[in-house]
Amino acid sequence: MPVSSEEHLQARNDLAWSISVGGIGVALFVALLIFAWHFAATLFLIFAGMLLGVALNAMTGLLGRIVPLPQPARLAIVCLALLAMLSGIVFLGGTTIAQQATILSNTIKSQLTTVKSFLESHGVDTSFFDLSSFTTPSNSPETPAPAASTPHNLPSASAIASGGGAILGQTFKVLLGTVSAVGNFFIVLFLGLAFAVQPGVYHDGLVFMVPAKHRDRATLIIDRIGYTLERWLIAQIITMAAVFLVTWIGLAVIGIPSSFILGIQAGLLAFIPTVGAILGGLIVVLASLASGWVAGLSAFILFLGVHVLESYVLTPIIQRQALDIPPATLFAFQILLGVVFGVWGLALALPLMAIVKVMIDHFKGEAKPIEPLTA
Repeated sequence: MPVSSEEHLQARNDLAWSISVGGIGVALFVALLIFAWHFAATLFLIFAGMLLGVALNAMTGLLGRIVPLPQPARLAIVCLALLAMLSGIVFLGGTTIAQQATILSNTIKSQLTTVKSFLESHGVDTSFFDLSSFTTPSNSPETPAPAASTPHNLPSASAIASGGGAILGQTFKVLLGTVSAVGNFFIVLFLGLAFAVQPGVYHDGLVFMVPAKHRDRATLIIDRIGYTLERWLIAQIITMAAVFLVTWIGLAVIGIPSSFILGIQAGLLAFIPTVGAILGGLIVVLASLASGWVAGLSAFILFLGVHVLESYVLTPIIQRQALDIPPATLFAFQILLGVVFGVWGLALALPLMAIVKVMIDHFKGEAKPIEPLTA
């Protein structure tokens, strides 16, 4: 059947339009990737604030099952309870934490020196570990102390200027690092509170950004993501608290100094699956070796017990309804994001993967029914 010139022209116009739309879509996607790459730290900071908001909203919902109060009142109770708990830890154990942190830092440095010497004595090259900043004391033979100045050997003006510049440079680095860390903390805190105070506003805003014909599907996906993250965060908080208590009490029974601060770091690192547990166990064992091989072996057995408790008891029981991600897949995704984005990518790999899994399950038609925590 012959094709008219008008139909042929319409087909060409449709093809040109499709190519144009496809090209614009690819260009926008590439631009989005470039934007995400350059502003990854900021995006991760915003995502951490969203997670805090989800966690506060989840705890508010759980409180609503016990106390029939309005959402703002329940959120205020949760925030005051968390503030009281944090204040109690700071005021009652602040001195202990500071002392144990100093002891732990000196112990880790000493143990790194011992490990470095042991490896070098057995012919292992440790230069690629770059442990010089930890293992080289200020008055070690490798960095001899400067000779005492005498009236006949005064430092030159250039030496004084360079030394002063180095001191100022290090001071500014410390100040900027401290300001950055404190600033990031308050940014996450502010975003979390803002998201928790009016969750419906941000939920409706996300749905409004989607084209009208896809808003029903977008609403389902957003609700499922919120449900999954709420379940996971509540389970993760319980797991972290259990890891902290077991590690603290176990190390205190063994007689390891700095048991409280070691328990805190083990509980915080439990937020990062697999990698966090390994890192926390390594720090515990390394610090325990300073008290002898028996203490180190006992701490290693304790670490194995905590790992078994976390991986084979708490996670299957508490998180069985939250996430179901194969460990190898999760570990590979953690390594990928950790290499590309650093600490932020490593810490937030699991919630990001949970969001991806929710979307995949939705489009495959395998999504589970939603049972919101809010009352």
